[in-house]
Amino acid sequence: MLLLGSVVLLIKRPALGLNRQDALVILAMASYTLVGALEAWWDGQGMRGMDKPIRLLLAIPVLLLVMAYPPRLAWFWGGVAVGAMGAGGLAMWLKVIEGVVRPGGYNNAIQFGNLSMLLGVLCLAALGWAVTQPRRHLWVALFLVAALFGVAGSLLSGSRGGWIGIPFVLLVLLRAYAPLVLKRHSVGALVSVLLAGAAVYAVPEIGVQGRVHQGIEEVQRYVAGDRSFTSVGARFEMWRGASYLIAEKPLVGWGSNGYAEAMQTLANEGVINERAARYDHAHNEFIDTFAKRGLIGLMVLLAVYLLPMRFFAKELGARDLSIRATATAGVLLPVTYIDFGLTQGFLSHNSGVMMYAFLLAVLWGIYSRQRKALAHGEYPSINNTLHN
Repeated sequence: MLLLGSVVLLIKRPALGLNRQDALVILAMASYTLVGALEAWWDGQGMRGMDKPIRLLLAIPVLLLVMAYPPRLAWFWGGVAVGAMGAGGLAMWLKVIEGVVRPGGYNNAIQFGNLSMLLGVLCLAALGWAVTQPRRHLWVALFLVAALFGVAGSLLSGSRGGWIGIPFVLLVLLRAYAPLVLKRHSVGALVSVLLAGAAVYAVPEIGVQGRVHQGIEEVQRYVAGDRSFTSVGARFEMWRGASYLIAEKPLVGWGSNGYAEAMQTLANEGVINERAARYDHAHNEFIDTFAKRGLIGLMVLLAVYLLPMRFFAKELGARDLSIRATATAGVLLPVTYIDFGLTQGFLSHNSGVMMYAFLLAVLWGIYSRQRKALAHGEYPSINNTLHN
């Protein structure tokens, strides 16, 4: 719908005032699509190979649309909260009522759990905006509850990869908001988080304790030489196999079809577990990209994550808390995706690439407009000013 709406840009031709940062973010998104298209072409994938990478190109007109006509932030942040509560609520229903061991909604458990976690942490980023609103107590309560639902969706899904990055998420949130809170409140909040984590771990019915113990056991077994096909062991086997491929073609990679054929060859030769060759990605975004698109593809992937992160981070200490909230969300988006990508080819899935491409487009469009309006003294006209 946003993409269709961007047609208005061709009709009204609003002045966007693109700056260097806007251009670099757009260039990174377009480069990701270009590299993906080139891989699909020379690897013989046809249009099927364009399906995922083209999403970042299609998100660029949306970015420009949002920059020209920014949404009311109450609707944007409210939508994030509704999404987090919907994900967490569905996970609770599936786990408690239907008895699903690892809730996955209408997706697989890994994608579902990690995206639920993403929505939850974005609700925490929204707290800066919430405290600037006339009904700030209601907004703050909404986002705290929604954050709990989002995190609960991740915990109930048993998607361990999303839990690895929690310390880094907390560091971003502390960097953004700790200076605004009295020291004793910061310590109290940290203690509350630790106690909540301990409580979640201590209740076996939630499933976190079992998943953690299972992961540790599988690592120990693999290190001891057990190559049986466990969840962790399978990933180690895929990473090991992909490392052979990277060493052979480090610059341009093998392509998706070439990767599948080469991994099967390694399996046939007994180099890796045969079942590790059945997956079409290496369950690590960075290793998978390196193996399929070479160093060039890896550099473009890092640019898609790190360039926006760096630019958003410039306003983590913004005096205007509404801008600070957008900046915090903008940093957390790639931070969480880097975390998710350590154990999953997250952008290899439709849900993963769609969420990243279009959340990045919307957040950057809002952020860019906020900064430009503030620089021209126009910001109060498009958003609420900070309440004392």
